[in-house]
Amino acid sequence: MMDVEVEANIPKTPIAHEQSPKRWLILAVISSALFLIVIDMTVLYTALPTLTHALNANASQKLWIVNAYALVVSGLLLGTGTLGDRLGHRRLFIAGLVVFGVASLCAAFSPTPAYLIAARALLAVGAAMMMPATLSIIRLTFLDERERAMAIGIWAAVASGGAAFGPVLGGLLLEHFWWGSVFLINVPIVIAALIAAVTLIPPSTGNPARHWDLLGSLQAMVGLIALAYAIKELGKRDPSLEAAAAAFLLGVAFIVLFVRRQRASPDPMLDFRIFRTPGFTPAVAAALVAAATLIGMELVFSQWLQLVQGMSPLQAGLFILPLPLASFVAGPVAGHLLPRVGSQRLLSWALFMSGVGMGAYVMLYESAVVAQVAALSILGAGIGATMTAASSTIMHSAPPERAGMAASVEEVSYELGGAIGVTVMGSLLSAIYTASMAPAPAAFTPAAARDSLDEALIVAEKLAGPERDALIALAKAAFDRGFVTVLAVAAAMLTVTAFIVGIKARQHHRSGPAPATARSAE
Repeated sequence: MMDVEVEANIPKTPIAHEQSPKRWLILAVISSALFLIVIDMTVLYTALPTLTHALNANASQKLWIVNAYALVVSGLLLGTGTLGDRLGHRRLFIAGLVVFGVASLCAAFSPTPAYLIAARALLAVGAAMMMPATLSIIRLTFLDERERAMAIGIWAAVASGGAAFGPVLGGLLLEHFWWGSVFLINVPIVIAALIAAVTLIPPSTGNPARHWDLLGSLQAMVGLIALAYAIKELGKRDPSLEAAAAAFLLGVAFIVLFVRRQRASPDPMLDFRIFRTPGFTPAVAAALVAAATLIGMELVFSQWLQLVQGMSPLQAGLFILPLPLASFVAGPVAGHLLPRVGSQRLLSWALFMSGVGMGAYVMLYESAVVAQVAALSILGAGIGATMTAASSTIMHSAPPERAGMAASVEEVSYELGGAIGVTVMGSLLSAIYTASMAPAPAAFTPAAARDSLDEALIVAEKLAGPERDALIALAKAAFDRGFVTVLAVAAAMLTVTAFIVGIKARQHHRSGPAPATARSAE
């Protein structure tokens, strides 16, 4: 599962119930819920051009529609993980399904961008209630180590593949329905998962003595949102440096308050000592970077396919399909290889494979379709294997009674990584687009056309033939430069992280041989 040296240091706390004979059905139920959670991170990507036009959303509102979900989830995950330890993970999972279903209805019929942003925040509350419970239920349901590795591999495949599959589903729905269908489809799946969860998942006994820190959760959420706002502000055409600085200072202040509160608490929702576990920190870093690059790349990639290449939402979704398919396959395969290879070594190889795939696509994005599909497949396989190795390492670093905390850390890595990817990559794309449009005469390119390609295309609809064609060509070229830059930065992030994780793995193996008991357990 993890490097053998790490496994030797895991506290062997007994689990309170026997292995369920329905464990694979339980895995199917929580995987269906997880699929909804991660798809809602990316399903809007193919819907963004249509949604932006329908709701008349500007560039800033568009980014908040995407990012409100990930930021609220990230801020609440640590608190809901410990709440699950306190109340029981089954109970919180079922409650999260209900909230998620109601929020999906609200989002589907949003009349304005602000209403949709609020509905996305409510969706995030439901997702934050469910996400730690999914991994915790796996941790407590699968007692056999090798079965658990396979279950976590399937979980990671659903997490990475589902996120990558989001644009495909969005394209399929928009081919026949209005943009709200990307949320409305959640409702029947939520109802089915709710019935199955009540029927199949055995009740779990929580620990009433476990402290739940709502204030700490809010501190983390405010800190993350303020930092995201600072980055977004700097990415605007005419940024307010004062507003960006104020948001940055506010974010740092709340994060510092959060860290101090956790360190002073006798029962913290995030025990920072867990980061001293060998292999834990590299796994968290790998999960964060993998999620940031995948989500950030998909945000710009799906828009580039539609707005620059002229594909329909369905065509764009199908073009991305090799990525999630490769990720779905790689997750269980990586889970099978983990006990033999070791988590840190597999993490390094998988991250490097992802970097190669991303870098290859940067060089081949104007080449034949076969070459592009090959690059996307390599990227997807690397991301799927990375998430499996990272998830397994993180979940095996905590005893069962702290499964919720470990699951929260693992999922914060993914959700925060996704939020960083959307914020940084989206802001980088906007900044390069705006800079590329700057040399054009102001009379030829109105202010709105300099903010985003979506708005430039809306402006172009009101112009005469030659002027319209010239503006569209200029805006598409500017977006293309931003697209290439974002992918190049993502490839560099993956490659550098792969080398750092590899160095840490070699240092760890040189520190001493694994104990005999750990080797025999492998």
